[in-house]
Amino acid sequence: MRYINFGQTDLQVSDTALGVMRMDQKSTQEATQIVEKAFMKGINFFDTADIYGSGQSSTVFGEALDASSLTRDQYFLQSKGGIILEKGQINGDRLKGPRYDFDAKHLIAAVDIELQRLHTDYLDSFLLHRPDTLQDPAEIAMAFNQLQQAGKVRHFGVSNMNPWQIELLQSALNQKLVANQLQFGIMHTGMIDAEFHVNMQDPRSIDHDGGILAYSRLQQMTIQAWSPFQYGFFEGPFIDNPKFPEINAKLQEIADKNNTSKNAVAVAWITYHPANMQVILGSMNINRIDEMTDADQVHLTNQEWYDIYLAAGNDLP
Repeated sequence: MRYINFGQTDLQVSDTALGVMRMDQKSTQEATQIVEKAFMKGINFFDTADIYGSGQSSTVFGEALDASSLTRDQYFLQSKGGIILEKGQINGDRLKGPRYDFDAKHLIAAVDIELQRLHTDYLDSFLLHRPDTLQDPAEIAMAFNQLQQAGKVRHFGVSNMNPWQIELLQSALNQKLVANQLQFGIMHTGMIDAEFHVNMQDPRSIDHDGGILAYSRLQQMTIQAWSPFQYGFFEGPFIDNPKFPEINAKLQEIADKNNTSKNAVAVAWITYHPANMQVILGSMNINRIDEMTDADQVHLTNQEWYDIYLAAGNDLP
């Protein structure tokens, strides 16, 4: 497992993290086995959110951490908030949506309730889950200051935000935003496509993300790649999917060369990028986690990285 600096901090986090969005479907015993396997493979960073399983994923995850052999100083814990579900979260602050809400009172309550679910005194990082056009940066700054001063959150970041949204928020904050969680993977490459197709008029030249990749590198913000094995927007996995024979053949070819799996190559393709991205694995399957965390066995060349990009249906101008 390779370790990278988390944002501009000197904290060393695994470049592959485990996301527990689907952990609500597991028993405490099953969840504990998943946590132990991930840690054994070098993962020291876990990601959750208050909306996962309407809060139940964090509850099961907290029980698993208690039942595991891990101590709190051995891992980094991250959660996200700011989305209010239609019926609200379980044991939440009784707000109902659907909407995004960065009100200071709600953000503080969201963290407090997550700490209860996770059975911990603090989060290593807390992210705003989706951009809220009604946000008041001063209100967010108030919440962040209170959470940091109380020792409940050590670092802050965002999710699914573009550069100007980050700049607006950053202008009011005392804390430097350390991470941005964005959908990225072999079959979701918009932020790279736009970099290749500059000054062109084809569909791939449309920059949907405001230059977020270059911006993140300049600001030393860690991009956390979510749903790295999905194509489209939660349309399903592309590995071993008969819809995508070319990319699967290329991944298998490189996997065979490195004596590993297609899953490992797919993770290695992301971590090979010099932006020092962190991959958020969402699998709750121990065997897949075992494969996905073998990316350090893959030794890509620049040509192989481009070969994978092209096999996924992309082009170069």
